[in-house]
Parts: sequence; structure tokens; C-alpha cells
Amino acid sequence: MAPFQHIHPYGPFLFDSAEKWIVGTLPPPRFTQGMLRPGDVDFCYGSRDGQLWPILNEIFELDLAFETTAVAIDQRKRFLRQRGIGICDIVDRAERDRIDASDLGMKNIELRDLLSLLKHYPKVTQLLFTGGNSKNGPEYLFRRHLKEKGLHLERISDSVPRIHQFFMPGAGSAERLITTVSLTAPSGSANRAVGGLPEYKARKATDPKFTTLDFRVEQYRRFF
Repeated sequence: MAPFQHIHPYGPFLFDSAEKWIVGTLPPPRFTQGMLRPGDVDFCYGSRDGQLWPILNEIFELDLAFETTAVAIDQRKRFLRQRGIGICDIVDRAERDRIDASDLGMKNIELRDLLSLLKHYPKVTQLLFTGGNSKNGPEYLFRRHLKEKGLHLERISDSVPRIHQFFMPGAGSAERLITTVSLTAPSGSANRAVGGLPEYKARKATDPKFTTLDFRVEQYRRFF
């Protein structure tokens, strides 16, 4: 049986005034297949099971619609433009033996050339990874991308979320310092990992009502 061709259904959402980009991998395969479920939004991170938009909805009190409508898409695009946030997932396509959404299950991954894209958007100084350095996670793949260009990430903070930086080569001697933040993944499958974090356990011990969503809201608020 031939591998499933998991192709990213959305191009990068980029504009000149953006100062930061959200960088992930691929949406669930059903978005490639055009088989959206009730509650999905036909846009980046639109899965009804994902938590990015619920997190941002909570932080900014956006009153977003969570439905498969043009209104829901427009709400998200308007918010991103107002806040100067682009989206440029690093994976363009991959193959899968099993049709699921796990990053680990991707093989023969084709990356988008983020460094070339960054050259056209000089105001961008921060990349927000929706996941870390585990195999095929956004940070992991971006490190691979940098290595191919002879660049590397320099560690700034190793606590959650991990923060790194690198210098983006420019024309002549000009360089641009870009910071990367490896946010806790906004997926339901990452909840078990969140539950094992010492930072989460400490908060949960003092506040039994504290949830994994609360943990992400507090974390994401610092960077959005």
C-alpha cells in the first residue's frame, strides 16, 4: 500500500507588518483530504481538537466562532493582522504509513525554505514554534533547516518554553537577530507531557483546579 501523501493545505499567511511568525508542522490529514468535521475551521490550526485558537481566544477575549464558516476564518485573519503575527509552518509535505496527525509518523519530509522567506519580511524578529525539539517537532525541523544553511541555534533559556536565537545573514555585513520560542504544543496529545512538567505539577499542587489549558494560556500570554 502506497504511503499517504500529507500535503499542507494552506500556504504561509504572511504580510509586511508582521513581527513574529507561528511555526508548526502539518494540520491533521483530514484537512488535506478536505474532510473537515463540525467545529473545524478551514484555516491554519483550525482543528476542533487543537488548542491554539482556544488559548488565544482566552488571552485576548476574542469571542471567536469555532465553526466551518468564512466568518470564523476572517476573525482569525483579522486578529493576526492586528497583532502583527504571521503563520509559516515549516513542513510543506510528508508521507505517512498511518493516516494520523503525529509528527513522529512523518517521513520523507519536505521543508519550506523559511530562511529564504524571512529575507522578504525584514520586520520578523521572533519565531514561535508550536512544539519543541522532539523528533520531527518544529524546533527539531528548523534546526535541520538551519544546519543545511550552515547556521545554528544559540541557547538563551533551557527552561520551558525553551528560547534560542540565531543571526539571519543579510546583505553585506547586515545581520538580523531572530529569537525562537519553543512553546508547549497546543495539541490534546501533548497533555500527558504537560502533566509531567515540574512547573505544571507545582501549580497544580497549589491550585487543584489548574488545568493543562491554563498552563498554556499563562505561557503563551508572555509571547503573544
